[in-house]
Amino acid sequence: MRDDNDTLRRILRETRTIAVVGLSADWHRPSHFAAKYLQGKGYRIVPVNPRYAREGLPVLGERCHASLADIPHAVDMVDVFRRTEDVLPIAEQALAIGARCLWQQLGVTNAAADALFRAAGRDSVMDRCVKIEHGRLFGGLHWAGVNTGVISSRRMA
Repeated sequence: MRDDNDTLRRILRETRTIAVVGLSADWHRPSHFAAKYLQGKGYRIVPVNPRYAREGLPVLGERCHASLADIPHAVDMVDVFRRTEDVLPIAEQALAIGARCLWQQLGVTNAAADALFRAAGRDSVMDRCVKIEHGRLFGGLHWAGVNTGVISSRRMA
């Protein structure tokens, strides 16, 4: 399998900077929740959302960029929280800025973008959540109250 556990572990270990395309400033949105988790695990998060960039609003304390091309420093991974049909141009931009990994979130499966990245000899992951995979592979599922290590049949008061 192309996205086996060893490959996912390697990608997450080698990654330091993640550009999150479609990152929302709303705390209850999945993109915000996942990015905040990753930020708490030591990753540098680079928000990419034209709406917030236009308004000059930071997201998670970081300057927001309108596109990947506007990021003035290196990016290891591009994490995509957009519709499947929007991913191919994002993948092309990600290649242009030298990103080593394209990660399409749960429910996002653009096979052409995946093939483009893999043909360039870079990593590509589809239909998986970075937060879930990190928690599963590195023991962080308890962060959201899952796998707390407390087993009891007693009701919590």
